Amino acid sequence: MAPISLKAIAPWAVFFGILMLILLYFVGAEQGATSVVSGTDVHEWVHDGRHLLGFPCH
Repeated sequence: MAPISLKAIAPWAVFFGILMLILLYFVGAEQGATSVVSGTDVHEWVHDGRHLLGFPCH
C-alpha cells in the first residue's frame, strides 16, 4: 500500500481547517454586536457547548 501524498491530502486539510474555524467562530464569538445572524438563536443552540469549552457568555 502506497502512502497518501501531500497533494492528495492538502485540499481536505484546508477544507476541514476552514470548517473548524467557522465552527469555532459560531461557538465562541457569535453573539452581540459582531453577530452574523441576528437574534440569540445561534447563541442558544451552542450555549452548553460554550460552557464546556470554557467560553464566557453571561
